[in-house]
Amino acid sequence: MVDASETTRSGLIAILRGITPREAVEVGAALLEAGFHAIEVPLNSPDPYRSDELLASGFGTVCPVGAGTDLRPEEVERARSAGADIIVSPDTNVEVIAAARALGMRSYPGVATPTEAFGAVRAGARSLKLFPSEALGISGMRAVSAVLPAEVELIPVGGVDETNLADWRAAGAGCAGIGTAVYRPGGQRP
Repeated sequence: MVDASETTRSGLIAILRGITPREAVEVGAALLEAGFHAIEVPLNSPDPYRSDELLASGFGTVCPVGAGTDLRPEEVERARSAGADIIVSPDTNVEVIAAARALGMRSYPGVATPTEAFGAVRAGARSLKLFPSEALGISGMRAVSAVLPAEVELIPVGGVDETNLADWRAAGAGCAGIGTAVYRPGGQRP
């Protein structure tokens, strides 16, 4: 049986690659005001766990915080300790999925093929990061979605922005991850 929290659609996820703890709260507040539903801080950002701590303490009750590019179970544990609720991975690593689920977190593993998608679903993931969505396209997402269980959401990431978000949504995306279209390090305007 699937837990109800695992079938909740994720909404818009802001990917804050390169954010610093100094700017995390201010940027997080602006994103919430703009309608984002979750925030991800990739681990290759400066002091990502501190940024997660600040975002989780400031907004965690209304906005799930995610740690991105998690490759090992140890990173999942550290992200949980920092207050993250979501683990975003670039691949379908069943150990990372299992670690996230064991800690009560949502796992968003990266998939690009039906084989990867079903491996992630069998491991317990219910939200799949379709990456790189720009290369797979909407027709690729539709094809993968057609064979997945209805409770599994596909989250296109990579090339999603204001010009094509409605198209992804109309094609059945459960939500979308948006990075450089909403945030660039150092305050550069997207």
